[in-house]
Amino acid sequence: NLYAKQKEFHANIVRERLLMAGNQLGKTVAGAFGMARHLTGRYPGWWAGRVFDRPIDAWAGSVSTLATRATVQRLVCGRPGKLGTGSVPKSLIDDKKSAMGTPDLLDHIKVSHVSGGESILAFKSYEQGREKWQGETLDIVWFDEEPPQDIYTEGLTRTNATGGITYMTFTPLLGMSDVVKRF
Repeated sequence: NLYAKQKEFHANIVRERLLMAGNQLGKTVAGAFGMARHLTGRYPGWWAGRVFDRPIDAWAGSVSTLATRATVQRLVCGRPGKLGTGSVPKSLIDDKKSAMGTPDLLDHIKVSHVSGGESILAFKSYEQGREKWQGETLDIVWFDEEPPQDIYTEGLTRTNATGGITYMTFTPLLGMSDVVKRF
């Protein structure tokens, strides 16, 4: 169950969204919950936000590969060795590919969408640099923890052709940064 503020975050249908709050208040949980809804096309009855009636292509990432594995991947997929215990049930994860270089990090997962197709979620990190955030056309990009401005802009650009959404979940540890000023 989500809190009222988390539901309000998901109800907002603008292309760029930010859930900014203190530590341990459920920002990443809300981000993973929303990503799972979009990947599967299975939305709760109270959902008032954007709905994808087709499979999506998405990226989700954090500061480092270790942070991505420990937060984003854990809350979407489950802990290493416990695939399907996150916000996407095991029965809907059709395939997974391991990433190179970081033990137990996934490169991507393929998820059954209610429409009959497959959504794809790739896991990224900011430490890869802006160049690794180029080139793809996506429906959703989720940044967990505040990204550098150039990576945020690159991620946002990935959703231009689809009219997709970009959302962030973080505590503003960097103060009034250029990313925070956008909101």
